[in-house]
Amino acid sequence: MIIRTDFPYETTREDVRIPMPGGTSRAEGSGAGVELYARIWRPVTDEPVPALLEYLPYRLTDRTAPRDRQRHPWYAGHGYASVRVDVRGHGCSGGVPGDEYDAQELADGVAVVEWLAAQPWCTGAVGMFGIAWGGSNSLRIAALAPGALKAVVTVCSTDDRYDNDGHYMGGSVLAVDMHAWSAAMLAFAARPPDPRYAGDGWREQWLTRLEALEPLVHTWLAHQTRDAYWKHGSVREDHGSIRAAVLAVGGWHDPHRDTVLRLVGHLPRNRVRGLIGPWSHQYPDRGLPPGPAIGFLQETLRWWDHWLKGEDNGVMDEPLLRSWISESHPPATVYERMQGRWVADAAWPSPSVVPVSYGLQGAPVKVASPQHTGLDAGRFLPLGNDADLPPDQREEDAKSACFEFPVAPGEPVEILGRPRVTLRLRMDVPYGQVIARLCDVAPDGASTLVTRGALNLSARGGRERAAPWPVGSYEEVAFELNGIGHAFPPGHRIRLALSSAYWPWIWPRAGSEAGWTLDPAGSTLELPLRTAGPLDGGIVFEAPEQAEPLGVVHPATLDEPRPERVVVRDVARGTWRLEVDPRYGGTLVYPDGLESAEDAAEEYEIRSDDALSARARSRWRIRLHRPDPGWEVTVETRSEISCDAGGFLTSNEVVCREGGEAVFHRTWERRLPRTAG
Repeated sequence: MIIRTDFPYETTREDVRIPMPGGTSRAEGSGAGVELYARIWRPVTDEPVPALLEYLPYRLTDRTAPRDRQRHPWYAGHGYASVRVDVRGHGCSGGVPGDEYDAQELADGVAVVEWLAAQPWCTGAVGMFGIAWGGSNSLRIAALAPGALKAVVTVCSTDDRYDNDGHYMGGSVLAVDMHAWSAAMLAFAARPPDPRYAGDGWREQWLTRLEALEPLVHTWLAHQTRDAYWKHGSVREDHGSIRAAVLAVGGWHDPHRDTVLRLVGHLPRNRVRGLIGPWSHQYPDRGLPPGPAIGFLQETLRWWDHWLKGEDNGVMDEPLLRSWISESHPPATVYERMQGRWVADAAWPSPSVVPVSYGLQGAPVKVASPQHTGLDAGRFLPLGNDADLPPDQREEDAKSACFEFPVAPGEPVEILGRPRVTLRLRMDVPYGQVIARLCDVAPDGASTLVTRGALNLSARGGRERAAPWPVGSYEEVAFELNGIGHAFPPGHRIRLALSSAYWPWIWPRAGSEAGWTLDPAGSTLELPLRTAGPLDGGIVFEAPEQAEPLGVVHPATLDEPRPERVVVRDVARGTWRLEVDPRYGGTLVYPDGLESAEDAAEEYEIRSDDALSARARSRWRIRLHRPDPGWEVTVETRSEISCDAGGFLTSNEVVCREGGEAVFHRTWERRLPRTAG
């Protein structure tokens, strides 16, 4: 990592409040306008410059401040006004929190773009960038086509709110992230504004927010098919609505990477480029596992210079898609650096990629996987921690029906894109799921997960509706696995593993314990085989650069660190429990004197023979403290989801204290009918 201090421009920083149009349903007070809190880094110059916007809810004064400091001053030092804004109802912004990506949030984002373009220090050209929520917001606001928004850099983001954004997968409830993300956002939204920046009205603002809190899981579980709720803000519904130029970036260990493939496949070639590396859910310059990291800020600077300053720097002469193909590697839960190579394609779908079908062989086989199949799935949203990625898959494979295809001597089998399975199934119950995993099996038997996919069999005709299976009948179903770039070497075996359960990723349905019968004679695995392309050679990235770090201190504590992921088997009860420490913020001391401590724990429990025993729990404790002037608040939350034959049962609780005295306490108990999922 190169830390830069010698920028072309000196920079300044100021915090401002950006007024939003008044009279909205989520404004504070009757008819009152709302101001969003913003931090602006600008180059010292008399000339107007383009503006870059990062817009998300994660508190610019503390939680994202270390990450913001790595990139916003860097952009300012290269001649841009770089702006970080908190979404309404979060951090020190006014208003109350709403649903993710709701109409108000997007309208506010458009207003911020227009406000930036109108500032005397701005040329009128605006770009948006971000990772995860911020990257997804960039796409969604681009789809609203504000005139000043000329370009976007979207990282680890989603274009499909239903099937690619942590709520559902293949039409099934994504238990692990549906629950954990709702629980995390409940805790995040319950945090108060910081008096140092929000001023004397922080307490009233906090209490107003708390009264408006609603666990997001209530809404997410109320919409179990891809209906109008999910189509709102899903740019996949109309990629053509995006008028800004888009640089789409993802990582093969990020669950949202298929967004990149869809964007380069649907947006006009003259205003889109894609980049997929070996990374987890992180900016590619941060150096978090798996690497290698790249000079991502330099890559994006070329993008901004071309689209916002009009420089003819050759950025659009780059291949449409640059992607990483990983070499075969032993199974491990973390890789500091992946081995592999960069390849390039001038079009997507690429003429260098040809789908090749492999027929499954054998007699019909009954698959009724134990309900705890999936405990070795790894983390849904890997962040570069030590236990994020899936371990050896042999235990999971033993609970699945496996079909193998040896790699012949000679050249490796390289794939790039989304594998696809076509399966001829019979079920004797109306509901079930099928999970497909593609594994690289070494000569010693070690099984490394390459990619996976899932299908709720009631969604086999489309995610918009749920249709029970005709009991006792065979049908053909087909679905894609997540995209991947991987090379299977000679002497290895390509393994397709099929299971009927995948907890805690996929929430099971009552009766699904019965599984299904697979007829291999009517079933295939289709792999996107790639041959060397004419643009493959010479892809080189600069070493990563960042601005000076913020100087946050991570103090040592007396607490023994918990393991990141532990599987507990209760033999007497017949239960399996996955205990997770998500390793989010920890304890931090900021240069402005704030002390922040976050502690979270998740549990996912199930009986191996009972789908209705599934249960997910989370708890959060957040403490914010300033020794001077003696300000201390705590937020504690508890969230739980269980189920019965007819629906989901959710329970949430929030307790907030100031100086040890409770100022807010509320519980929510809901039962939501199971209509699909």
